[in-house]
Amino acid sequence: MHGLVIKNTGSWYTVLTEDGNTVDCKIKGNFRLKGIRSTNPVAVGDNVMIIRNQEGTAFISDIADRRNYIIRKSQNLSKQSHIIAANIDQAFLIATVNYPQTSTIFIDRFLATAEAYSVPTILIFNKTDLLSDEERHYQKMMIELYQTVGYRCEEVSAATGEGIDKIVPLLKHKITLLSGNSGVGKSTIINRIIPEANLRTSHISDAHNTGMHTTTFSEMLPLADGGFIIDTPGIKGFGTFDMEPEELTSYFKEIFRFSKYCRFSNCTHTHEPGCAVIQAVKDHYISESRYQSYLSMLQDKDENKYREAY
Repeated sequence: MHGLVIKNTGSWYTVLTEDGNTVDCKIKGNFRLKGIRSTNPVAVGDNVMIIRNQEGTAFISDIADRRNYIIRKSQNLSKQSHIIAANIDQAFLIATVNYPQTSTIFIDRFLATAEAYSVPTILIFNKTDLLSDEERHYQKMMIELYQTVGYRCEEVSAATGEGIDKIVPLLKHKITLLSGNSGVGKSTIINRIIPEANLRTSHISDAHNTGMHTTTFSEMLPLADGGFIIDTPGIKGFGTFDMEPEELTSYFKEIFRFSKYCRFSNCTHTHEPGCAVIQAVKDHYISESRYQSYLSMLQDKDENKYREAY
């Protein structure tokens, strides 16, 4: 029987079957995906084949080829990956200028990974109701930066509902991944869009201005007008996985545009003479923050540097 994985609680997977029922499933101990060293061989969004047993549960026996996925380096096992979700139409990256602050490095790492796996991404800046005039100005500059690069940006306040009406039509008939740091308000946004979801929320830590995990597992939530939202646990750092240095340039849109004019075809854009990218940074055609994110990702092959970065 075919089905769609709609929930993953670690050892159990909830599968929505072709007949509209849900079945709790496990995977066999030797179940591994070829070519991917992952802590979770099956992810929310996967299309799978299941075999029912007499106890009313089932085993996942096979997984269909994925059209895309979002993957990051496992926090516990640096040489393995963690698949956040599979077969998604788009991602909403929820960011906050404050309460807590989302770093540009985190945003850029997520965007580069989404580019690598062909997942269109929209940036959603939440908690606009809490911002000071200075913070609003900073958010405006961030939005201008990412819009110039080529990303759509929206401002919302999940607490007041402001701006939510702009993003609801973008969700219709699509499978949308919601991701971001802990505490940026993913669950509150989902509760605004799907009130019956009634997801648990919590306040951020005053001592460290960081979010506390309220979502502990990934889950697909159906939308009334068709489509799904994939709710995911908040993440602190976003370590990139299996990206070769020579590929990285193409995952930064503006760096890729200027790289065509470098003197050397194998330019790394770090030190070479005649590098059009370095010159574009100096001339402010490429932002310093985006360039620094690119450099930090070049260093991800060095495990110690990755560990220190977070």
